[in-house]
Amino acid sequence: MNAKLISFGLVEIDGHRFDRDVVVEAGHVRRRKKQPSKAYRDRYGHTPLSPDEKIPWSASVLIVGTGAHGQLPIMPELYQEAQRRGVEVVALPTEEACRLLSGTGRREAAAVIHVTC
Repeated sequence: MNAKLISFGLVEIDGHRFDRDVVVEAGHVRRRKKQPSKAYRDRYGHTPLSPDEKIPWSASVLIVGTGAHGQLPIMPELYQEAQRRGVEVVALPTEEACRLLSGTGRREAAAVIHVTC
């Protein structure tokens, strides 16, 4: 899988460009539906990544791209759920997360990639 941050607000995954947050699971890319996490926005000042979303738990590693400047909040409950499921969460600014994702096989890792902030 080839992933890279093109610019603020734009990532490219396997030749396709996305200007929205995405979820990568088993080599498939879909739009991140963050509506379930919006209830926590006031607490974090930004819509955080929460376990209320459809998180791709199918791989042993979950890579989280925290944005161009690393500003995406991740709720402690997400880390707790990951631990319960035996999934390692690796949270990095999006450019670094894309590099890490590019070095993995399609089934080795799943990802949630935030494209702004």
